[in-house]
This record gives sequence, C-alpha cells and structure tokens, in this order.
Amino acid sequence: MKIVRVAIAGFGGVGRATATLLLNRRPRYRQVHDADIRLVAVCGSRAGLADPDGLEAGRLEALEPGLTGPAFIEASGADILIEAGPSDFRTGGPGLAYLRSALSAGRDTIVISKGALVHSGPDLRDLARSSGAMLKLSGAAAAALPTIDLLEHSLRGCEVLEIEGILNATTNYLLDAMMNQNLGFDEALARAQAGGFAEADPRNDTEGWDTASKLILIANFGLDADLTMDDLVVEGIQSVTEQCIAAWRKQRLVPKLVGSLVRTDGATRAAVGVRTYPMTDPFAHVSGKNKAIRITTDAMGETIAIGSGTEPLATAAAALKDLEHILTARAARAGHGSGGEA
Repeated sequence: MKIVRVAIAGFGGVGRATATLLLNRRPRYRQVHDADIRLVAVCGSRAGLADPDGLEAGRLEALEPGLTGPAFIEASGADILIEAGPSDFRTGGPGLAYLRSALSAGRDTIVISKGALVHSGPDLRDLARSSGAMLKLSGAAAAALPTIDLLEHSLRGCEVLEIEGILNATTNYLLDAMMNQNLGFDEALARAQAGGFAEADPRNDTEGWDTASKLILIANFGLDADLTMDDLVVEGIQSVTEQCIAAWRKQRLVPKLVGSLVRTDGATRAAVGVRTYPMTDPFAHVSGKNKAIRITTDAMGETIAIGSGTEPLATAAAALKDLEHILTARAARAGHGSGGEA
C-alpha cells in the first residue's frame, strides 16, 4: 500500500472541515485506492503543526506558533497540497505563494480559495503543466455544484457555445427572499447575516465579484481561456429596488444573479448581472441557497446541473473529490510506468 502525504494550508472553517473529512475517509482511500493517506501538516497564517507519521483528529486543536508558510509545507514532505486560505483576487494572497511553491516543485495541488487562481490563473496553469503537477479546483469553482467536471468529463469533445451560472448562494437567497418574503434588500441581508450564511462584509457577494471569480475559473480552467477581471462587465444586486421586484412579480419573472459566458468566432464575452427568467425556465426554480449551471454545446445541446450542500462540508467534499481524481490519475501513471495496461 502506497503512502500519500497531504498538507493543508489555510486552517479556518473550511480547512478544518477538510482535515476532519479527510481523516474520516482514510478507510475508503485504503479500500478504493490502495493508499495510506497521511495528513502530515496543517497551518494557518501564524501557526501550524506537522508530523511525518500523520496527524490525528485529536491533535489538530493545538497549533504551534511560527509553523507556517510555503517553506513549512515544503519541509513537511507532502505529496499533495490542499490550499484553503483566505481569498483575495486583487492580490492573489496569501495562497499565491503556496501555489507557486508547490507547483514549481511538481507537487499536486488542490485549491479551495479562489483569489490566487483569479489573480494569476493562466500563469499557475502553465506552471503546473511545465512541472507535471496536477492542479484541481472544484472547491473554488462553486464547490458542491459540478462545473469544470462537466466540461472535462461529461461534455468532453463538444464545443461550448454558452455558459450561464447561478454561482453565488448568498445572492440567490437574497433575491429569493426579496421576491417571495416581501423583504427589502437590507432586511434580507440582515437575516442572511444573522443566519450565518452571509459575510459581515457581503460586498464580494452582493456586488457580483464572487460570481465573476467563479466564472473566470470555469473559463480559464474548463475552457483554457485567459480571462481576467478586466475582461468582464460586473454588476451585482445592490441596485435592485422595490420597484424592480414589483415589476418582475407582475410579469411573472424571477431574477437571478448570473455569470454568463458566450463564445462566438473564437472570441469569449463574459459578464455578471441580474437576469430574469420565466417560470418555464429551470433557472426560475433554483431557490434559496441553491446554485446552478447551464452549458450549451454544439453537439449535446443544453445541460443543466443544480446543487447545494451544507457548508463548510460541501466545499471540503468538493476538494476531496479532487483528491480522489488525483489518486486515480497517480495509480494510472504508476501502472503505465510499470508496463501495466493503460
């Protein structure tokens, strides 16, 4: 049985959920992948913990100050990095340094935070290709909702013509509450914050930046595009008024904050903004904190996926889905290298 060492950089709620789920699934990895998965290092911004023999759940509460940073991860001997730190698409930090270090060393990497991928995605993609490292990002690209998986697997070989995505749970909840509970924007937001599923500073969500970030990741890593935030027209939901809501109700239309991408004649156009849908459209029925994506292709027509999940477990599970893809690919490489059947 092969030993596979995993490190997690970024140890907030999602990082901790990922560590817990990883340790709980160790029997599965042994049975399905013939792999002894060991969590050899975790770190936050100021503290961390490492053990080459593997950390257990009971030891993850007492991190040691000063054990952090790309050099700490490098010294842990990890084969795979899971990056789950804070996300800042304007600077790429703090994840960018971890990703550059890991990919340069040929270390397979699973990314949960979007910032570095939005900031330097094409460069990181090229770095992974040159070093031979696998770079996976399901947790960053809408988590429980399959997005890049659809493009890489289910729709492989087809030409993608258009993508529409309801990619942000917070704004979908807010618009749903404004339409169906007769709440104003401020009251709906206050309820979402009280319920713990809207940030104290919700502007990345409500102004459309989170949706834009996910759309860029889907385009750049699912379609091999080279979009930046400057290529998008981004509008949020903060300008939706009571008059807008009343008019949509009268017309029996349902508003959604949508990231859209259209490909024509080799050019890609992308935008984020509020779109309205008639009740006959499946997007009109994506309610509450659910998310959805619609991909239109030349040969397979229209494919729609709708999903949701309890956070942070859903994001952790998306990251560990990527881990299983990596384990499968590693086994295939090993078999091919030893003369086994491809």
